[in-house]
Amino acid sequence: MKTLKFKLYSHKRNRYLKRSINAAGVIYNHCIALHKRYYRMFGKHLNCSKLQSHIAKLRKRNEFWQLVGSQAVQDICQRIEKAYQLFFKHHKKGVRPPGFKKVKKYKSFTLKQAGYKFLGSNRIKIGSKVYQFWKSREVEGVIKTLTIKRTPLGELFMVVVVNDINEPIVEFMTGKIAGFDFGLKTFLTCSDGSKVESPQFFKQSLNAIKKANRHHSRKVKSSSNRERARKDLARAHEDIANRRTDWFWKLAHELTDKFDVLCFETLNLKGMKRLWGKKVSDLALSDFLNILEWVALKKGKRVIYIDQWYPSSKTCSCCGHVLEFLDLSVREWRCPGCQSVNGRDDNASKNIQIVGASMVGVGDVRRSETAVAV
Repeated sequence: MKTLKFKLYSHKRNRYLKRSINAAGVIYNHCIALHKRYYRMFGKHLNCSKLQSHIAKLRKRNEFWQLVGSQAVQDICQRIEKAYQLFFKHHKKGVRPPGFKKVKKYKSFTLKQAGYKFLGSNRIKIGSKVYQFWKSREVEGVIKTLTIKRTPLGELFMVVVVNDINEPIVEFMTGKIAGFDFGLKTFLTCSDGSKVESPQFFKQSLNAIKKANRHHSRKVKSSSNRERARKDLARAHEDIANRRTDWFWKLAHELTDKFDVLCFETLNLKGMKRLWGKKVSDLALSDFLNILEWVALKKGKRVIYIDQWYPSSKTCSCCGHVLEFLDLSVREWRCPGCQSVNGRDDNASKNIQIVGASMVGVGDVRRSETAVAV
């Protein structure tokens, strides 16, 4: 599957799509209320097919609900079903059931086979209205779904999921393998001795975020000035996300051009966020790895993940001696076996490279469901 994202032109008729998203939010909240009521009355989970048939009957009598296509309503029910199944499976790990959402903050609705039609050039028909979008690339392949998304700034984007066609892989083999260790101060430490420092975009813009938050909190609720301040705050956060994503793509291309196999350690990012909070969120390593995997796939390179319980920091990369304990505050340590001085991050990256090299012939190594690979 391949995802393409296009921005819709700003136009007065976009209000119809925004009303459709609001209607989807109302339907979503009604479905959540039905789930809760059904559980109170019968003590069991409401079946998705029953919910879909019930909502279809209600939709025929509600003109506002008819702004959303029938397939989009089915998708809402399926999304809620997936969220409940995830809750039933992982509730002991802190996963919570889906809850109500503010209609103004509801983001999207999804159409599958019907409800839209591409008219050629940069025009698309959604419902009975024709919209224009910035066509940055051709839509190639069989279209599976089309999603209309609304950003906090009120802008509309069109997300198209297509069957990925067989594109030619651009191969440039270097014959090199590298291990990478993630750190809070240094974004990535490479086994060849190089280091990648993170720009820490949120930290750079923290004063601007504080100022925008201050202006927003001082405005009268429901006033036009407060809405303007809210958009300024959302624009500041969006700027941070865009700069970070741009840097991730450039770094991913740089690393895949330099190495054929890239090895990383699997870490529990949720646990790290509980310890270090926004520092881990600002680095957004999980987002970087998703981009890196995509770029590596297109270039014929490989990304390998080693077990999160492997003692990469406590193992000497020279002789293999493993320490019983190593505090997080210790950045350098002397090996009792070979007396070599090991830097914590450098040593870990070398060990990750050694373990990753031994796994190259085994096959693809995928991340576990309980941890995020970093």
